[in-house]
Amino acid sequence: MNETLKVIEERRSCRNFDPNKKVAPEIVEKIVRAGTYAPTGKGKQSPIIIVVENKEVRDRLMKENREIFGIPEITDPFYGAPTIIIVLAKKSIRTHVYDGSVVMENMMLAAESLGVDSIWIHRAKEEFESDYGKELLQGLGITEEYEGIGHCAIGYRQGEKLEAKPRKDNYVYYIK
Repeated sequence: MNETLKVIEERRSCRNFDPNKKVAPEIVEKIVRAGTYAPTGKGKQSPIIIVVENKEVRDRLMKENREIFGIPEITDPFYGAPTIIIVLAKKSIRTHVYDGSVVMENMMLAAESLGVDSIWIHRAKEEFESDYGKELLQGLGITEEYEGIGHCAIGYRQGEKLEAKPRKDNYVYYIK
């Protein structure tokens, strides 16, 4: 089977990361680089990527995400992942949500191809509409209007990888 198709078919979301096993910086860089090569509307490259490896910032984002989600304090919505890669996209670009979504997918596929587990975590939009999210962006010198698209949580899974669920009936229709 073609290696790219194999990676697409074998990637699964990880919901049980080893919080003590970090992804090597050179691997993180490759994953992020794959995101920067995602197609964007009219090539405008509306997304930006923020890599969070600082535990204090990661845990504060986790707390914000948990509060938005409305889940108990003992729950980690990032499933213990030590590295969180956040994708935001410039609101003024009409295709910003699509652009950022493709960046997320590129990074998750790149992670899989490099032996790293991942999961897309939502609620980035609400996080970066909050005072904390706005302060975080300001601290990085980001002053334009960006919308949070998602968090790509990466790390190494604890436990077994799940099998793919069977594809649903009527997933694809052809008009010939």
